[in-house]
Amino acid sequence: MIVVNTDNVPGLPILEVKGLVQGNTVRAKHVGRDIAAGFKNIFGGELKGYTELLVEARREALARMLGQAQAMGANAVVNVRFATSSITSGAAELYAYGTAVLVDAPTPSPPPPQQSPPATTQA
Repeated sequence: MIVVNTDNVPGLPILEVKGLVQGNTVRAKHVGRDIAAGFKNIFGGELKGYTELLVEARREALARMLGQAQAMGANAVVNVRFATSSITSGAAELYAYGTAVLVDAPTPSPPPPQQSPPATTQA
């Protein structure tokens, strides 16, 4: 599946617009991450636990969006965007959305069949 954050896929004409696709996930903070984040707030530095949490959330939201696009018969999603919002104290939503389209992309050809090695005969 082709995924771009532009209005089109360079060099590939859009044959059909399938519609809006979206995926989201709501993630809550982990107590262990909160403790580590508290220390980082005092001393400074990257909050790696939260970085990992957001990476996981982006992957999940993107996978859900792509699943919806595939179910619609699309082979690309254009104009992909991400948004976040706070749901409650300690929980946030990550939302991915875009437009599912069918582009005129060449389909990959299957690999050639493997040939069996010639049989050897013993004299």
